[in-house]
Amino acid sequence: MSSSRTTRRAAAKGSLGPRLRGDDESADRSRRGRLFAALALSGGLVACGFRLRGSLPLPFESVYIEAPVNSPIAQELARNIRNGSTTRIADTKASAAAVIEIIGESRERDVAAVDAQGRAREYRVRLRVAFRVRDAKGKELLGATTLNLGRDLFARDEQMLAREYEETQLHQDMLIDASQQILRRLAALQR
Repeated sequence: MSSSRTTRRAAAKGSLGPRLRGDDESADRSRRGRLFAALALSGGLVACGFRLRGSLPLPFESVYIEAPVNSPIAQELARNIRNGSTTRIADTKASAAAVIEIIGESRERDVAAVDAQGRAREYRVRLRVAFRVRDAKGKELLGATTLNLGRDLFARDEQMLAREYEETQLHQDMLIDASQQILRRLAALQR
């Protein structure tokens, strides 16, 4: 019985094409070519300096964020500092090596396009954040800087709830982007 299985397997293997058997030279060259292409692409990314965003080393041991109560940008900035660096958030200005002062932040929405009936079809949502950075002695390390971020929001009357949700998500995305920009500027400061 075992000899009949062996002969059936041999007969089945003989009836398979070279690609299914795995002994086709062109299939082997194709696999090697794909492997070589993948290695070349990954090597190219490494050579150009690409790397995943990791923690940002800030030049300060501790920072204090001076902002209005419940400021969304201050909350996002504090979250990013806690999670992405070794810098700690100080409870008071006196105990901080640097002070990030949020001078102002505003959210805006303007009509960017209208349809033939004069109804808004596209909005432009904006976030403006103004800030400055000082050291513990009050010396200005980074002068007043304003970040202007904007995103487009397409509107359809029948999707009112979806538009409101999308606008909220766009503002959250802009807050994250603004806090990352602030952190990159802090990381570039030399003490």
